[in-house]
Amino acid sequence: MATALPSTPTRTPPVPAAARRRRRRVLLGAGAALVALLGGYTAWSNTHPVRLTASIEIEASSSEVWHVLTGFSAYPQWNPFMTSTEVTSQGGLLEEGATLRTVMHDRTGDTVFTPELLTVEPGRELRWLGKTGPGWIADGEHRFVIDEIGGGRVRLTQSEAFTGVAVPFVEGQLRSDTLPQFRAMNEALARRAEAAARE
Repeated sequence: MATALPSTPTRTPPVPAAARRRRRRVLLGAGAALVALLGGYTAWSNTHPVRLTASIEIEASSSEVWHVLTGFSAYPQWNPFMTSTEVTSQGGLLEEGATLRTVMHDRTGDTVFTPELLTVEPGRELRWLGKTGPGWIADGEHRFVIDEIGGGRVRLTQSEAFTGVAVPFVEGQLRSDTLPQFRAMNEALARRAEAAARE
């Protein structure tokens, strides 16, 4: 019969100072590389926007289209995408620097944004900037441009440029869910403006 020998605890020899310094340099280098990679990705995602664009020709004047586009109180009656929009900044005026509260609808549900108006050029352009979280997470610069094309017609172009670190991960969803809503809104706006032009 074998007798078990008492076990003696084994001690790990101390790590030499040179090895500790080397490990520390490797960890610091890896950390610096990670920070540089994240910084580069953040810069890239903010300089390479995802753009969505939808245009439609409308048999109405630019002022009639502008009236429908900026008649926010009527949005619940006709707008399938922006189901509610109002100027919420003090004074309630549609002017550059004003804040909006907009409820946007797509197949995933409703989302509330509070963008700031960047451009208000009656009969020509309405543009705002909406942010999700800090500016580097996701920003959307939404724009409506009305171009006279002659013969009592205009072209309405609705577009948005999305930037931020989250945007590349949701680009497919933006194209499949949001872009069709741009088209639906453009078509509904055209019907409403053309009906007003016939009156």
